[in-house]
Amino acid sequence: MDTRTATTDDLLAVLTVLDGALLQVDLADLRRAVAGERVLVAVSSGGTVIGGLVLDGDEITTIAVRRRRRDQGVGTALVAAAAHRRCSLYAEFDERVVPFWRSVGFEVEPLAASDRFRGHRETDGER
Repeated sequence: MDTRTATTDDLLAVLTVLDGALLQVDLADLRRAVAGERVLVAVSSGGTVIGGLVLDGDEITTIAVRRRRRDQGVGTALVAAAAHRRCSLYAEFDERVVPFWRSVGFEVEPLAASDRFRGHRETDGER
């Protein structure tokens, strides 16, 4: 598995991964994120996109891994790739994925008056 910045050729595959995780993503927004080099992909040894991560500044707005490839380090690799590109990272998520975010080094706290959580991680990355 390798991680890299997504290209326009990856757009449909990234959309498929995000849709498969039941995440609502606007195609035009995703297209702009790819053009702005804010989408990272994990690619299998055979060249198939198996995961995707979308950044908006220091915020990870979306991350998803193909169901068959979950629990194999794909999400961890995507977060690590994002950490190399940013000095700090943030993410907002629901309770069921708190263990994942903690496992990749995020400090997690609940958002006030919400059932959501926010995580933060300082990194060694660059801007």
